[in-house]
Amino acid sequence: MADAKADDIDASFMTAALGLAARGLGQVWPNPAVGCIIVSNGRVVGRGWTQPGGRPHAESEALHRAGTASRGASAYVTFEPCAHNGVTPPCADALCDAGIARALVALEDPDPRVAGQGLGRLRDGGIEVVTGLCSDAARTLNAGFLSRVMRGRPLVTLKSATSLDGRIAVRSGASRWITGEAARARAHLMRAESDAVMIGVGTAIADDPELTCRLPGLGGRSPIRIVVDPRLRMPLSHRLIATADRVPTWVITMDGCDRKRQTAMGECGVEMITVPAAGDQADMNAAFAVLGERGLTRVLVEGGSYLSAALLRAGLVDRVAWFRAPVFIGDDGWPAIRALGVERLEAMPAFRRLSVTELGDDLLETYALRS
Repeated sequence: MADAKADDIDASFMTAALGLAARGLGQVWPNPAVGCIIVSNGRVVGRGWTQPGGRPHAESEALHRAGTASRGASAYVTFEPCAHNGVTPPCADALCDAGIARALVALEDPDPRVAGQGLGRLRDGGIEVVTGLCSDAARTLNAGFLSRVMRGRPLVTLKSATSLDGRIAVRSGASRWITGEAARARAHLMRAESDAVMIGVGTAIADDPELTCRLPGLGGRSPIRIVVDPRLRMPLSHRLIATADRVPTWVITMDGCDRKRQTAMGECGVEMITVPAAGDQADMNAAFAVLGERGLTRVLVEGGSYLSAALLRAGLVDRVAWFRAPVFIGDDGWPAIRALGVERLEAMPAFRRLSVTELGDDLLETYALRS
């Protein structure tokens, strides 16, 4: 019974550390979002999470706050402490130097620079190491980082806001607003927790969006804005280009596109990403490989329907966030997904439902790719 109670206490502290780690989502790429809690005699003496830009690390923050109270304490860390020298010394060494007696680590880091070496350093330093506590939650939290390290590309979440019959706009193209205020606020929170938000050029031209996070207090957490524009159709007067000097904006285009247009966009502050063609479109597998090389871990795709279909056909969608409003538009409205070319039921992109959340009269349904 005593052991069960101790396990519950450990799980409670690790859950709290995971809550701290989540504060870094969208802010710490290319690093994982990590949380750390230092506990001495049942009392929290230090808390930390990865800071914007990826430095300082969570362990350093928590140890700094704990001070000398770290000696003989337990450290609850949501991700394996680093073992390599970078901008800061290895966190595994910092935990040893601080006199931590016990380290509970939720998840091992697959990064080849770490990959168990951090745990090894802790053990070599005389620290008792416990692994695997809340590992599923830690894996879900850092699914983007894991995707970048293990697959070479960021985690892709497809977000859509539709009527009950799957339409994103009425016949005229008007789409503001199908869903209500609560759903729109949740969508802005999703932007704040993403490294980048992506749209296709058709949506960019039709809606002239800002793609920023406009929640009170979170204005500084706007993600990188990415537009897939294979033929550079966006006018230089577009809002995304006009504000590129203030909010990072990347444009994905194809090899061979107009050099003068690329130069003009670049002079406006847009960063150009050129990838090979796949048929008459940009190769999205190549595009996401470049995004992974640049360190992105989580990309939120907000459409439109052609880009959504292209990513589904390419097998690049990992999660879906589907906002559904209790209205009908009809088949003369704009569909959320264009043709996928599916001819057999077993070839359908298949997902499993994770959650359903009520947001006023609207629903948010989340899904993960069925493995």
